[in-house]
Amino acid sequence: MPEATGHKIPVTILTGFLGSGKTTLLNRVLTEQHGQRIAVIENEFGEIGVDQNLVINAEEEIFEMSNGCICCTVRGDLIRVLGNLMKRRDKFDRVLVETTGLADPGPVAQTFFMDEEIQSDFKLDGIITLVDAKHVALHLDESKEAKEQVAFADVLVLNKTDLVDAASVDALERRVRGMNSMAKVLRAEMAAVPMQQVLDVGGFDLSRALEHKPTFLEPEYPFEWAGVYALASNLVLELASGPDPTMSIVVAPISDQFAVGKLAEDVFRRFADAPCLLPPGGAIALENTHYKLDLARKGGKNFTIALPKPGRYALFTQHLPEEFELRVRRPDGTDAQPINQKRFAPAHEHDVTVTSVGIQLPGSVSEAKLNKWLSALLRDKGADIFRMKGILNVAGEDRRFVFQGVHMLFDGRPDRPWGTDRRVNQLVFIGRNLDRQGLEKGFGACLS
Repeated sequence: MPEATGHKIPVTILTGFLGSGKTTLLNRVLTEQHGQRIAVIENEFGEIGVDQNLVINAEEEIFEMSNGCICCTVRGDLIRVLGNLMKRRDKFDRVLVETTGLADPGPVAQTFFMDEEIQSDFKLDGIITLVDAKHVALHLDESKEAKEQVAFADVLVLNKTDLVDAASVDALERRVRGMNSMAKVLRAEMAAVPMQQVLDVGGFDLSRALEHKPTFLEPEYPFEWAGVYALASNLVLELASGPDPTMSIVVAPISDQFAVGKLAEDVFRRFADAPCLLPPGGAIALENTHYKLDLARKGGKNFTIALPKPGRYALFTQHLPEEFELRVRRPDGTDAQPINQKRFAPAHEHDVTVTSVGIQLPGSVSEAKLNKWLSALLRDKGADIFRMKGILNVAGEDRRFVFQGVHMLFDGRPDRPWGTDRRVNQLVFIGRNLDRQGLEKGFGACLS
């Protein structure tokens, strides 16, 4: 039965590195008889979203966010989705958030402690981390996200234990216990674990999170600095060239000069909105408060924003002011000095060599050509392909062909009938140093 009004809705975060089996576990959650109605929020790292099509059809509501990493600017989208869910809270009993395999779960968990509205309606029941017993050793030594996924877990599911010997599983368990001694460790094949072990954890261990990361309750933001200014009319920004060709800012009215930190979460949501490009030149009225300053264009580095009325305004900048020699001026040319300022913890960085290539093409696929191409691709590039997944229209087959792969392992099988769905091939490759042109050409040659 749905929880009574006033009770907080439990939320489970499902995480794990690319190919660890998150979608497999999600499908188990959606199909097993546990008596709970679940709203699913998915986040994908990729140019096209296929995960929602890989989830078994169910009555549960599924929301997909595929425009970035859920632990970065997409967190604003997460807040909005959760807020919209509250408008129909009688339709579900709990929420499951499946993160991208490249997400640090820490900032996601922060959402349920730092946002007052979310904190009043939801409670974080636990973080479930899937660990690929066969491939995780390739990533634990070099991926910060893989380490954080293990460290923040309340439950660690050592998955795919059937692909390695018992001694290797024992060694992996010792290693992850050394990284997180408080988490419950489960072993599994095909993500088969008791539902009560992952859906009713009993509460996220905040004290352990703070022990691992003392700054856990200091949220990461997509801006690094804020300054409060007393201004009478137009705001003139002068910037020199910096490490990036653009600089995103938010200008927001503020009543209390000391409330910069409190305003930050609201401004964070604006950073998640589509940016308004502001080139050098004439004044632009303060209608959309989020601006991206184009520093690459020629013709000066002065930007003028027309303020609606005199007062105090907070200026939030993507980078530190000194990186761009930022000066805030009044229309008469005099410098405006901040009456208060604050630095924020910079957002974490991802491995920029890890990218995704999305392919979406009509037509039918020759199974023989596909097998030959994939065999050669995985033999030569499998170590750099962390994850691949997709839905294919195989020639002579009335059902969708669903495939998933991790490094050199590949699994594919017919799925449900296409029915009235448009028959289009969708593939996503995630990995290091991917050759987009080669992948597109190779798959294109498989079309019959």
